[in-house]
Amino acid sequence: MLGISKSFSRVRVLDEVDFELRPAEVHALLGGNGAGKSTLMKILEGVHQPDSGTIELNDESVRLSSPQDAREHGIAMIFQDFSLVPSLTVEANIFLGAEPRRGAMIDHRAVHEQAREQLRALGLSLDPRTRVGRLGTAYWQLIEIAKALSRDARILIMDEPTASLATSEVERLFQLIEELKGRGISIVYISHRLEEISQVADRVTILRDGHRVTTGNATDLTMDQIIEHIAGESVGEELETERGLAVVERAPLLEIENLVAGELVRGVSFDVREGEILGIVGLMGSGRSEVARALFGIDKISAGSVKLRQRELSIRRPADAIEAGIVLVPEDRRIQGLVIAHGVQTNLLLPLFHRLTRGGWFISDRRGREIYDAYAERLAIKTASPRAPVKRLSGGNQQKVVLGKWLALEPELLILDEPTAGVDVSTRSEIVAMIRKLADEGKGVILISSELTEVLALCDRIVVLREGRVNAIVGRDQVRSEPQLHHLVQAA
Repeated sequence: MLGISKSFSRVRVLDEVDFELRPAEVHALLGGNGAGKSTLMKILEGVHQPDSGTIELNDESVRLSSPQDAREHGIAMIFQDFSLVPSLTVEANIFLGAEPRRGAMIDHRAVHEQAREQLRALGLSLDPRTRVGRLGTAYWQLIEIAKALSRDARILIMDEPTASLATSEVERLFQLIEELKGRGISIVYISHRLEEISQVADRVTILRDGHRVTTGNATDLTMDQIIEHIAGESVGEELETERGLAVVERAPLLEIENLVAGELVRGVSFDVREGEILGIVGLMGSGRSEVARALFGIDKISAGSVKLRQRELSIRRPADAIEAGIVLVPEDRRIQGLVIAHGVQTNLLLPLFHRLTRGGWFISDRRGREIYDAYAERLAIKTASPRAPVKRLSGGNQQKVVLGKWLALEPELLILDEPTAGVDVSTRSEIVAMIRKLADEGKGVILISSELTEVLALCDRIVVLREGRVNAIVGRDQVRSEPQLHHLVQAA
């Protein structure tokens, strides 16, 4: 890719960027939110057209005017924003638009058998006939990978492939990447998890503000150098400071007893104290996100009790949870947390419309703008305009909008499901600091995360789930290292 430039709404996103990918290579593409990584790769995948610059494959200039063109040239992209159809089965999603056929008819038996083989290659024991909408985000990521591999891609673009994976799934993905390299497949690897780069990448290219900063061998760059190239300055370790233990001695804010909901929550009990950050960890399928969905009224609670400040709650829908002071930052911000075609300000004000309207009419545009300005400044949301579609923002800025819309309600309890997934090191630092500040203000926080280092650094206590039940609740004094916590999660 030579001299690639691209602008959206007169905002220059890429400026004369060069990028080279060698055969059977893993090339990490790094940069902060808004650096231009995803845009550059969407140009390679045919989603966007460059304003200027050329693309060469095997020394021949090509024009990739659509994803179909890219697929015909052996290029496949696993988007950070999933492209699966929730109402279809796993096997239907894997082969959507490229189904094996017997004459003019789809060969459903071949679809089923080939999908099972693709899943087995990923180490995933999952019925291909399962409807995707019933599965958690971690499964969606693996299905996206299976879908891309089913198209016999020679160039595979992975955009944040481990964002929703637990440690064991990440290790299996890295093994798979080595197998793909052995088959001569080249991989562009986009990730904000910088600790992964030395494990998986051969070379690294770093973008900042739409410009290429450097390209080099992964072994030649230290973590500090990578961070400095990404941020433009040295960034301190945001997870060093530990919170005190006194918070767990406070009175309970939230009390959950024998909670049963959906298919995965099978009798969960724990409490959250005022000003406490309570972590929830567990393997994929343990029920982590499902507990959050039940507490927020998305999944029906069929048994058990939920109390907030000793008052029993009846949560049958999200509006009930919001009214009680409970909010959820979901694991998939684009599908579950935002209306991506609407503007940034509109998204941030969505939960507040009932306070700003009378009889269905918006009566206080001035007040709405004041609220937006306050939280956009507080969260350092970067956008060309408050009316710009939120889909145009980087992943980190989208996450800030989701946080902002709930913080504006001044809730008592925040449930944060993978709040730093897919954000850069600087934004991660900002979100971590915000979580600590919210707890210091006396709010309760439930933090669901597959980042065990993050859980250890932030949480006062940690709930370990296994198959929808609480396997252990440990305090800060009981687990002091990531290997210890990893052992607890695996043993569960």
